[in-house]
Amino acid sequence: MVERVTVRRGAFHDPVTLMAAAEEARAVQGVTHVAVGMGEPLNLTIIGLRHGYDLAGEDALGPDDLVVGLRADSDAAAEDALRVVERALAERRGVYEVMDVGPYVFAGDLRGTPVQRIDWRAARPAAAEEELALLEARDEAITRANDVAVGRMQDARPLVVGVAVARDVLPGMSDRTLLHAGPPIEWADMTGPMRGAVIGAALFEGLADDAEDAVRQAEAGAFEFAPGHERCALGPMAGVISASMPVWTVENDAHGNRAYCTLSEGLGGPFRFGAFDPSVIERLHWLRAVLAPIAGSALERLPAPLDLRSITASALEMGDEVHNRNPAATSLVFRALAPALMDVDAPSTDIVDVARYMAGDDFLYLNLSMAGGKATADAASGIADSTIVTTMARNGTEFGLRMSGTGDRWFTGPSSRIHAIFHPGYGHDDANPDMGDSTITETTGLGGFSWAAAPAIGHFAGVSAEDVMRATLTMYDITWAESAHYRIPALGYRGSPLGIDCRKVAATGIAPIADTGVAHREAGVGKVGGGFVRPPMAPFAAAVQALAAGAA
Repeated sequence: MVERVTVRRGAFHDPVTLMAAAEEARAVQGVTHVAVGMGEPLNLTIIGLRHGYDLAGEDALGPDDLVVGLRADSDAAAEDALRVVERALAERRGVYEVMDVGPYVFAGDLRGTPVQRIDWRAARPAAAEEELALLEARDEAITRANDVAVGRMQDARPLVVGVAVARDVLPGMSDRTLLHAGPPIEWADMTGPMRGAVIGAALFEGLADDAEDAVRQAEAGAFEFAPGHERCALGPMAGVISASMPVWTVENDAHGNRAYCTLSEGLGGPFRFGAFDPSVIERLHWLRAVLAPIAGSALERLPAPLDLRSITASALEMGDEVHNRNPAATSLVFRALAPALMDVDAPSTDIVDVARYMAGDDFLYLNLSMAGGKATADAASGIADSTIVTTMARNGTEFGLRMSGTGDRWFTGPSSRIHAIFHPGYGHDDANPDMGDSTITETTGLGGFSWAAAPAIGHFAGVSAEDVMRATLTMYDITWAESAHYRIPALGYRGSPLGIDCRKVAATGIAPIADTGVAHREAGVGKVGGGFVRPPMAPFAAAVQALAAGAA
């Protein structure tokens, strides 16, 4: 009997391909046994111990190393079998790829269609050549300004200092003020989920008797609508904040500015996706009456405020990107709060309910991450000559951005269609255009910009692990610096891409990448999927044009 062990370094193949190749080799005349596998510990145990092949002469093998064990009646048969294995692997390379895992399905039923790699550089450059040329003469001033803006982002240290009531801390907040995500918008232009959240807030505040009454009042101009970003606040998806809603209070310890965000209403929270049925309103009342005071009391009992910069940095090392993947960050927050929760003076049943709620809500940290991002980005606003983006937000109708050198001015374009995977029964015809304030995470180097730290986000966004890595690498081409605090293990602890430069976006045509949830286009339905989105290019070009016009 002839025994052969062959190793091919760095020759990865999927298990289905390996099984098919081994089956073909076993059919070769004179072959008595074939074992084919990658050099993972379990495979090596099976090949070496169970099947008895001698691997002692091989250096340390890794999961990308191919191992082929053969037994045959002659050298010729063994050589024939090895050739069959190699031919089978070559013919099948790339044939099998993962299309779908878990409860989601790809929109359009792509099964059986070859997977296309996503080109993150595919956008056409914006028409801003003339304005970019005008700004070249001011390159030194812009460089200094961008260094200051990004330096303020680097220095920012957002701390959670409490829980407050919106009307008590947000400027100009009346009983009939309803803040929303994204740039300014009025009722007539709102899409279904935004209107649904407005209806829900009116019912929650007791401003309307029912949904029809809320709609009549909105049409009559009975509510004041304003972007949360203009009042130091923000919220995920529809982002609606009403007067008595509780909000996290986050202070930037380096600059003293504060930012506020609503509390998470749970995994897939329907209110933020535009639902307003009685169970949704009941949950909002529980957040205000039970969760907010207990969470606030627990924060007061901590020896020091929760340091969001530190938590986020650790979470990135644990596989989060703190936009749509937050289990690690949420666990870190819960671990910090749990001892203090036990000391809160409240009914034990309420404390248990709050602890269970926090432990079970993987999106608990998203709202904190958003407030931390806003406290970070706002510190970089209003620096003359700076081309760094300080706000990216969407209201379901328009995408809007604000740039440091142009202050509070919005530059807008139509909200993008989301590249999504949907819950069963839904598809692109059901999806609302992009919405939410949560792209403040990408604005500060997190979310889609840190995908390489969170390869599992690919399942949520409908992309491959390779695409996840390439997306982050591409974002370095449109940013000013690399984060000094948020580092990506898979890239050798390189800092995440930080400081979106409108000039680079306009010049390269590379749009920022963000992951996002998908709301149903009709009010009251809620979440129907998740995916990724790239904003329109026109607002970035318009911001460059505005700065150039001011310089001309």
